Amino acid sequence: MAGIAKLRSASGALVVMAAFIVCGATAYTPEDNYLLSCGSSVDTPVGARLFLADGSNPGAVTLTSPESAAVKASPGTVSGFRDAELYRTARVFAAPSSYAFAIRRQGRHFLRLHFFPFENGDSYDLAAAARAFKVSTQDAVLLDSGLPSPNASSWPVVVEFLLDVARDTLVVTFVPLGADGGVAFVNAVEVFSVPDDLLTKAGAFPLQTVHRVNVGGPAVAPDDDPLWREWAIDWPSLLHSTVTDAVTREVRYNGPLNRLPGQATVTDAPDAVYTTARELVLTNGSTMDGMKQMVWNFDVDAQSAYLIRFHFCDIVGKAPGQLRMNAYVDDSPAIQDLDLAADGGGALAFPCYKDFVLPTASVASGKLAVWVGPWENEIVMPAAILNGIEIMKMHQSAGSVVVVEPASRAARSRLAVIAGSVCGAFAFVSIAVALAIVLRKKKKGRTTEEQPKPTQAQLSMPWMPLLGRISIPGPSSFTTASNTPAAASPVAAAGAAIPSPVSAAGAAIPSYRFPFAVLQEATRNFDDSLVVGQGGFGKVYAAELPDGTKVAVKRASPESRQGAREFRTEIELLSGLRHRHLVSLVGYCDEREEMILLYEFMEHGSLRSRLYGRGGAPARVLSWTQRLEACAGAARGLLYLHTAIAKPVIHRDVKSSNILLDGELTAKVADFGLSRGGPELDETHVSTVVKGSFGYVDPEYCRTRKLTAKSDVYSLGVVLLEALCARPVVDPRMPKPMANLVEWGLHWQGRGELEKIVDRRIAATVRPAALRKYGETAARCLTERGADRPAMEDVVWSLQFVMRLQEGDGLDFSDVNSLKMVTELRPPTPAHHQRSGVDCETGSVEDGDGVPDDDYTDASSMRGTFWQMVNVGRK
Repeated sequence: MAGIAKLRSASGALVVMAAFIVCGATAYTPEDNYLLSCGSSVDTPVGARLFLADGSNPGAVTLTSPESAAVKASPGTVSGFRDAELYRTARVFAAPSSYAFAIRRQGRHFLRLHFFPFENGDSYDLAAAARAFKVSTQDAVLLDSGLPSPNASSWPVVVEFLLDVARDTLVVTFVPLGADGGVAFVNAVEVFSVPDDLLTKAGAFPLQTVHRVNVGGPAVAPDDDPLWREWAIDWPSLLHSTVTDAVTREVRYNGPLNRLPGQATVTDAPDAVYTTARELVLTNGSTMDGMKQMVWNFDVDAQSAYLIRFHFCDIVGKAPGQLRMNAYVDDSPAIQDLDLAADGGGALAFPCYKDFVLPTASVASGKLAVWVGPWENEIVMPAAILNGIEIMKMHQSAGSVVVVEPASRAARSRLAVIAGSVCGAFAFVSIAVALAIVLRKKKKGRTTEEQPKPTQAQLSMPWMPLLGRISIPGPSSFTTASNTPAAASPVAAAGAAIPSPVSAAGAAIPSYRFPFAVLQEATRNFDDSLVVGQGGFGKVYAAELPDGTKVAVKRASPESRQGAREFRTEIELLSGLRHRHLVSLVGYCDEREEMILLYEFMEHGSLRSRLYGRGGAPARVLSWTQRLEACAGAARGLLYLHTAIAKPVIHRDVKSSNILLDGELTAKVADFGLSRGGPELDETHVSTVVKGSFGYVDPEYCRTRKLTAKSDVYSLGVVLLEALCARPVVDPRMPKPMANLVEWGLHWQGRGELEKIVDRRIAATVRPAALRKYGETAARCLTERGADRPAMEDVVWSLQFVMRLQEGDGLDFSDVNSLKMVTELRPPTPAHHQRSGVDCETGSVEDGDGVPDDDYTDASSMRGTFWQMVNVGRK
């Protein structure tokens, strides 16, 4: 008997161990995990978790409260509740107070606040407080008028938020809003990290869980969910008698689930959700009218945006393709012709989910209807199922945040302000003295000569092509444009041969033309594995020339919307202009009816790819300072185009994907295929067909077809917002107010709350003064009328001023009238420069008498004027 007992004991231990291993395989261990029992002096076990007393972890959790009290419920008040021990105590705040949590891993976190306004023997009226207090973090107001539940006085309320935390500390502040004697309170707080891809469609907005329902199944307790979520039953929300007269049934599944890569994981929803469902059924073997649908009604706040997640798992189908469904939210189609088996590659019983963003719930009754039914009017079984549904409110704006910083942090902040003020005053005086010396020297220099002497760069020879300086085995390395048959070139077929570059002495120099065979070898016959980008012209390949030079090879695609004109424009423009912030042309190839361009290789790709990733890969985050430098660099490159010659060159396609970053993250403007010569000196604009990229094109140019340099200014303003927010310019998946970044950004700039939409990954590093100037600059660039926008030189100065403010060198936001200062610092333009111009149709550069002006064909043609202006802040 003893042996049998031991055997049973060992067997039981093995069962327990096996269960532990199975549970452990699906468990989630958060890096940040704070569970507080507020107002309690002892730790409180709740299910399988332990909530610590709110003063027991001083290193990681800081309670900052000048007037708070720990209170206890009267005996018997909380009896009968699940997890009743959690609601026996509370922390009461008579003044704005906070809990601060040290964050080890930035990213998405759940914040759960537990409330129950119990009766107690003290003088606090928690029932009144439940209707009049505010809760906010550093970035958003979460509750602005007490608890959201109408029965908060009789039942515990758990309010759950999903936050994108981009700081090393999360501060949760409680603010009483009642009359004299009003208080705020909280019974328990949970803060823990979750997978960053848990809910991504809402962007960086805080999400508040409104409903989480296990459709057709039992309630799921927090201990049965990997993220300790609670799932309610769907019966109270299901419409049982509607005009559709639909019949439903609950179904259960006992087999294994087929969880597939890239689909729902256990952290998205537990097995208990996907192994149960509600099914729409037929009666008496008849076919089903497609108007019969399952309908649920949920209480929501009107005029708010919502993210709705549908959970599906085909546990009723017998073969792939049988179950096809539609779903609607109110009157909006959320899912059309959903074939679950097709999504799973023919697999049944595989969990998945579908997200839908409802821009605004406008039903006056405050009800949100969710419909699920068959995809056709007549269909046989199975008709439709739903396994689970989550409805989350998107917090877009809810007043001003209140932040009570921890005492130690506040002291450090005050010390930093004092030290910064002293250092700033010293720096400002130093800058003022240096600026006075510079201006005095400029004035003295102008009295001794009529115009500034040309710099060494201006006296140097034109930019020599790389072709004459590399060695490639074989016969004649390269040919010049003059000895190549024009008929072989698609550009020639378009109407004219590309002119050979001309030196300052008027002699022809080797062309930039590369043999096609060389490019085939460099790109391994245009291997797709070398593709680093693709645009309207064609694919871009990373390649290495025989001498080891790395280049980007852009090859025109037969399906390209651009052609010989754009190809020729880019060659003519880049062979005549050279600047640190313009991508350099290495060469071209027009053999075999090919159109191929070679550029210097930019190791870090486009600004767009660094802001929100490339090909689905996450972006390596650019810091706020790096984004400022990239925008300022792009502005300098555009300023060179606008001012290097009397007739400006207008880029016409300024966007984040056309701003490239080299190995040192220096920004360079690229893709000049749509560039166009601007107006002559006596003209205000050029009339042309509208070209550009959707979302970036100047609206005035679209309406009038009048192109000016201010059109590039508008496009750069769009890029400024894109760099600040790290989101696409137009995103139809977003709620309507947010879909257009320009409208969204100008809305918050107009309210003086631009910080609300700053990319959360950099928000903590952005100085308020720098952000105000940056927002003002972007708003001026995006003004509706071109005449009201700043010139590009003013944008350059403003961005440099933003960088100075960000560096915290003592300048104030109102210290400089940027346009006036730029005008004062710029030397007068020589008379012969004022008469010169560029012909974008031929690429030739002439002065007023038709004589080539060597000063503008020089490779370093940017005059000292530009460098004095853009570098004055660094002297």
